[in-house]
Amino acid sequence: MKKNPTQPEAEAEAEAGERDLPSWITSAIFIAPKAYSGRGSRPQPRSGRSMSLGGMDYADPKKKNSFVGKLLLLASLAALCFFMLKQSPYFNAPSPFSRHEPGVTHVLVTGGAGYIGSHATLRLLKDSYRVTIVDNLSRGNLGAVKVLQDLFPEPGRLQFIYADLGDAKAVNKIFSENAFDAVMHFAAVAYVGESTLDPLKYYHNITSNTLVVLETMAAHGVKTLIYSSTCATYGEPKKMPITEETKQVPINPYGKAKKMAEDIILDFSKNSDMAVMILRYFNVIGSDPEGRLGEAPRPELREHGRISGACFDAARGIIPGLKVKGTDYSTSDGTCVRDYIDVTDLVDAHVKALEKAQPRKVGIYNVGTGKGGGEWNDGRSVKEFVEACKKATGVNIKVDYLERRPGDYAEVYSDPTKIRNELNWTAQHTDLQESLKTAWRWQKSHRNGYGNPLLLSS
Repeated sequence: MKKNPTQPEAEAEAEAGERDLPSWITSAIFIAPKAYSGRGSRPQPRSGRSMSLGGMDYADPKKKNSFVGKLLLLASLAALCFFMLKQSPYFNAPSPFSRHEPGVTHVLVTGGAGYIGSHATLRLLKDSYRVTIVDNLSRGNLGAVKVLQDLFPEPGRLQFIYADLGDAKAVNKIFSENAFDAVMHFAAVAYVGESTLDPLKYYHNITSNTLVVLETMAAHGVKTLIYSSTCATYGEPKKMPITEETKQVPINPYGKAKKMAEDIILDFSKNSDMAVMILRYFNVIGSDPEGRLGEAPRPELREHGRISGACFDAARGIIPGLKVKGTDYSTSDGTCVRDYIDVTDLVDAHVKALEKAQPRKVGIYNVGTGKGGGEWNDGRSVKEFVEACKKATGVNIKVDYLERRPGDYAEVYSDPTKIRNELNWTAQHTDLQESLKTAWRWQKSHRNGYGNPLLLSS
């Protein structure tokens, strides 16, 4: 006869299995009460053994009665627990996220664990929206979600769902179980350099996933879409500033994938009553002025990151210095001129777009500061940016000025007239040094970004 393992051995095996799972999973597993006295206890002697008479085994009647009694006791306890739960007002109560509620707008924020998406979620929550974040955490940070949950712990305010938008069944299930009023679609890989190395990833992640989101919105009657697009859809326009009428001729897979997604949305909207807003924004900088959120790109993606990230890495000694390519452009100081938009202003533009969205109408807007205004009447050159970063960090960053890079245009900046006139939006955080100083404060106090996602999930 095969020997059964002792109870402590079985417990050790169960515990080893649990240790193989992340704590956030094991904490959700229901563990039945153990039948022995506790960890490390010795097996109890069996008081009732079967009796053998003439080669035949007969069960001990005392043991049988004891077993039946235990079953009856467990059944009684289960019935009592069920009865008590039934009396609770929360039993069988639907989740607040699963029903529409008068006066409450429920927004699905895809990519809400990322840099821009988390800042947008913070603003929405401050403005009393109900928010569901969907993110696969391939680029986002669970730590950002935890910050938001700690700031808004009230039931029905914020929920996080780990899912990949490329999984159409999972996305459909999310829409089936939640009552969304609008979608802010941020989720996307977003590095131009990386897109040239792995273009298929970008077409899948941006174009295909947007199609999944749009189809699911249509199937479940969600009528408002705020789409996060990019100035990369314009490519290399010959005339500045860039208006919404500037021809879109993207030159890299990132810009092409975004334009394809825009085209899908625009084609669908022609025969739909969906309210659509498409925001094309420029170079995003800054962070939450109160220091709660910031930008924390994954280390392996630093080489593809924003110029502000490179400046901060140089200031922290992670990289030896900055490399500025091109000093002979026809600009005030010979370096390229770009349009930088603070993330707080960018988020404000998204909220205004949500407020102004109208059924059966499509709004397309550039989100930038434009060339003039504030202290930047002569534009925002790369050299000015580097000098502002030095002042913001207090570090004399080493800068190597190199020959220009093929394909770079002297000036790329927006004309924000349309968004100002139609959405009453104007950039407020136009002090470049101040935006960088705000972001630097967060970087200094978060040397490891948001920390270890696995530890946070515990």
